[in-house]
Amino acid sequence: MHPSTYIQISKSAFKQNYDFIQSILLPNVKFSSVIKGNAYGHGIEVIVPVLEEIGVNHFSVFNGDEAFRVKQVCGPDTEIMVMGMLTPAQLEWVIEKDIEFYIFDIHRLEQAIELCKELNKKAKVHFEIETGMNRTGLSNDDLNQAVELLKKNADYLELYGLCTHLAGAESIANYYRIKNQLINYKKTLKQLKAMDIEPKYRHVSCSAGTIRFPETQFDMVRVGIMQYGFFPTNEVMINYLTQHKEVDDPLRRGLTWKSQVMSVKEVATGEFIGYGTAYFASKDMKIATIPIGYGYGFARALTNQGKVLIHGEYAQVVGIVNMNIISVDITDIDDVQVGDSVTIIGRDGDKDITVSSFSDISNQVNYELLTRLPNDIPRVVVD
Repeated sequence: MHPSTYIQISKSAFKQNYDFIQSILLPNVKFSSVIKGNAYGHGIEVIVPVLEEIGVNHFSVFNGDEAFRVKQVCGPDTEIMVMGMLTPAQLEWVIEKDIEFYIFDIHRLEQAIELCKELNKKAKVHFEIETGMNRTGLSNDDLNQAVELLKKNADYLELYGLCTHLAGAESIANYYRIKNQLINYKKTLKQLKAMDIEPKYRHVSCSAGTIRFPETQFDMVRVGIMQYGFFPTNEVMINYLTQHKEVDDPLRRGLTWKSQVMSVKEVATGEFIGYGTAYFASKDMKIATIPIGYGYGFARALTNQGKVLIHGEYAQVVGIVNMNIISVDITDIDDVQVGDSVTIIGRDGDKDITVSSFSDISNQVNYELLTRLPNDIPRVVVD
């Protein structure tokens, strides 16, 4: 059955973004695709095969639920790394399935060791260290204890990585904080080397760090937002374009959101449109209703402000955004019929609605808007 609203995922856009990311990586740096938050709203089950086809073989997720979803659709040689939450049952499962996971406190490490002994399996662990983010991460004392446990349980633990998370590499305001984190990280690396501990991967860098602080790339980078076609912030994009004397954005958006016209109606001057008195028709108008609303991630904050594209023309939202319906003004758009295509995010003709323009109106960052797109909107892979 053809859905009334759907999201198109562009394979060629992901290929272009992957090639761009590879072009800014230093030699022999591994690329880990961050697909937490339902692959930033693009859909884990859809995105994993698309990315595998273009050469990705390592995925970073937030929790055990996401790791399970990746495991259902990925190839046998694909690696998965859990950066965040694991329940005790999930921890046992990831050890059984040879899935990598972060250690950011001693309790999880002790749990893992006990499970490894029961399962007679070796766990692939990444020690996440505290360098200045002050969120999760092993303190110096914790790290010493973790190393001691690692050495005592060498038959059950393999140190796959030493990692940390940069605290805002997308903003120049955090420059010194990032530099201090890097100093702290390198200090810990020396510490471990003195103890004859060598992690397989040293990794600290996100999208912003990868492009703004190349020295943070080490052995692996964890790239999220850039692979979907977005610079982390306008500041990062302007900085890149200025440095490279380029004008055009090298990234392509991987997502287009489409729907269709549900009904067309004429409204007389002096009438209100929709619930309450949010919109007053000051002239005779023609409106179209579209079967989307805040239940689909089209924020209520877009009431009387949001826009969609119909026949290559902007149509403004009139009235309150409902759970399943929005009304748009089509007074000046010719011959709009039930079933006509509607673009909510993406291009139609020479006009487009970008995620950033969409999110600016609703006071959301790109990340928030994308991850709020419901999983039950069908994702369709194109080109």
